[in-house]
Amino acid sequence: MKRLFGFMKKEAVLCVALLLAAVSACVVLPDREYMNYIDLRTLAILFSLMSVMAGLQKMGLFRRIACGLLKRVGSPVSLVMVLMLLCFFSAMLITNDVALITFVPFTFTLLEILGEEQRRKLALPVVAMQTIAANLGSMLTPIGNPQNLYLYGVSEMPMGSFVLLMLPYAVVSLIFLLIWALMAGRSCKGGWSRGAEQLQGQEAADFRSRPVLIRLIIYLVLFLLCLLAVAHVIPWQAVPLMVLLAILPMDRKVLAKVDYSLLLTFVGFFVFIGNMGRIPAFCDFLERAVAGRETYAAIAVSQVISNVPAALLLSGFTNAYEELLIGVNLGGLGTLIASMASLISYKYVAKEESSRKGKYILIFTVSNLLFLAVLMGFHFLWRKV
Repeated sequence: MKRLFGFMKKEAVLCVALLLAAVSACVVLPDREYMNYIDLRTLAILFSLMSVMAGLQKMGLFRRIACGLLKRVGSPVSLVMVLMLLCFFSAMLITNDVALITFVPFTFTLLEILGEEQRRKLALPVVAMQTIAANLGSMLTPIGNPQNLYLYGVSEMPMGSFVLLMLPYAVVSLIFLLIWALMAGRSCKGGWSRGAEQLQGQEAADFRSRPVLIRLIIYLVLFLLCLLAVAHVIPWQAVPLMVLLAILPMDRKVLAKVDYSLLLTFVGFFVFIGNMGRIPAFCDFLERAVAGRETYAAIAVSQVISNVPAALLLSGFTNAYEELLIGVNLGGLGTLIASMASLISYKYVAKEESSRKGKYILIFTVSNLLFLAVLMGFHFLWRKV
């Protein structure tokens, strides 16, 4: 029993996801439609990316980059801005999920080098803001996140029109992110010089030997293949197969570092969301609620079932795709499950800062609600112009 409670405490999000899936299954009994709930593409790419990132981290690539970066960063302000902007701009091209999988572990590596004092000050707020930055940066392009890809396809909107529609929201988001980074960095000046001096004694990974260099190249090629699958350049089905064929003979222990509980969390939410969409009363309510208030309805629904399924669900009740697009992107702010990408950051926090998970959720929620309020206010004023 003690082990069970320990597991539930450690994997709270997973347990909630499985509980919601089980309860919804009592209302919508399991049948063949359940197989259509699961987004195998997302799970396959997530597994592949986590495997590759675990391999690169084991090789010490992130620590090497961290040492080089920190020796060129002159202050906490510039460090926080770099970490945040990496997520904001990279998410436009590699999706918010990939940006967080790549740069949140990188952030913990950087802060570990700076020392415990700076890590305790910066880790939680920086990761929370990286998550917000990735979710907001991804809204600018059709390939930035799954809901954009879907709505871009069904609306048949020209690429230029799509970008111009979301550009004002991205610009406002960037301005407020920079203001936040400036404030957070200035509040953490103490101890910076001591932490920076410690870099001189840090040993960076050596990639000069041929076997190590070959392994690094293989991992980087696998990472490129993952990105190509995200961009629909190559079939996603081929990526996990290539990752397994490469890693199993090369370094199979890396596969043990994959966060399988995160994959199960996604499965639980997929089942719950799929079942909710098959409840007639729920669907009737949405049909009445959406008409004429697509943006605000999308924001509200995203808080409960996340913005990707919200886009899929609500698109069946309206043709106002522009308003819906804005709503599901802004709706990624708010609760922890408003954007499933946010769960990625939370899982890393739970692993690295397990005793401060509750504090992270508080910081994350307050920050998200603040940004959501700002952008909703901007949307209201922008639509009045």
